[in-house]
Amino acid sequence: MRISDLDYRLPSELIAQEPLAKRDASRLLLLDVRADEVEDRLFVELPGLLPPSLFIFNDTRVFPARLLGSKATGGKVELLLLRKCDERTDRWLAMGRSSKGLREGMELELCDGRIDARVVRVQEHGELEVELRAEREVDELIEQAGEIPLPPYIRRAASDSDRIRYQTVFAKTRGAVAAPTAGLHFTEGSLSALEQSGHRTAYVTLHVGPGTFRPVQADSLDEHEMHEEAYAVPEATVTAIARARAEGRPIVAVGTTVVRTLESSVDAQGNPLAGVGTTRLFIRPPHRFLVVDHLLTNFHLPRSTLLALVMAFAGVDLTRRAYREAAERRYRFYSYGDAMLIRRGTR
Repeated sequence: MRISDLDYRLPSELIAQEPLAKRDASRLLLLDVRADEVEDRLFVELPGLLPPSLFIFNDTRVFPARLLGSKATGGKVELLLLRKCDERTDRWLAMGRSSKGLREGMELELCDGRIDARVVRVQEHGELEVELRAEREVDELIEQAGEIPLPPYIRRAASDSDRIRYQTVFAKTRGAVAAPTAGLHFTEGSLSALEQSGHRTAYVTLHVGPGTFRPVQADSLDEHEMHEEAYAVPEATVTAIARARAEGRPIVAVGTTVVRTLESSVDAQGNPLAGVGTTRLFIRPPHRFLVVDHLLTNFHLPRSTLLALVMAFAGVDLTRRAYREAAERRYRFYSYGDAMLIRRGTR
């Protein structure tokens, strides 16, 4: 595939800037791959649109990773914390932004002086290794004073309400700088509705990184280098998948992050393996999916690896048609937007 295959037109007013008043009030575009059909539905109809299945969710928790402050010279600076270099220290890998760039040895004052930082090293791709210092526990101050890192297409500052709404109701494991957005539609009530309809649930963890918003720059998708993300697959989830297969239950991935986790953790026979790891898996057409039967997802950016994954799952032509019709029907796009269910059929 070429990068131009991932292009589509979208009026800017369709990019959702705020969440709906109710999480589960979203619209749902249903793609039936076998029937080659696109239908308008509502998210609350989800339990009845599939036979009793195993829904797998990503329980990562977004943390307030954006730290604002200034350099010693007074110039404004912004750090986006990615992950700790070592859990035993307060040295972090981060992305930085300032008017004249950041250099090794620079001293920074962050979060209204509550956190000090020193740039220890500038890495090859522009990422920074920074050492954070404070009079109190640094992690505690980050939670209090940091900002939720909203995606760049949301053209407003993060608010206190985003700390709740840009987080799934089942978020548990701290470490993501972007939400697994397909999960944002679920409430405790909608999870109960799945259970009452005969569905089961299980969880994996994939800490979503900023690369999820990075457009593919190479003309050929084969030349694109994926960002690395950490994941964990619990033994209980592997057991749940094996049981679902034995019972003939389809496996439903809630979000592209779940797809990448499951497809990254399989053995040669397509059986998921429990454990922790990292993945750079770039799923694009053609791809043989070994675990997932159906996919619930949001609408994704043009020229993104996430859109390439959806095209691999639903087919290039049907995905293009679905995105075109979603725009025509005035669906809301991206993180705070509407959802799409790709019903593909079991293997």
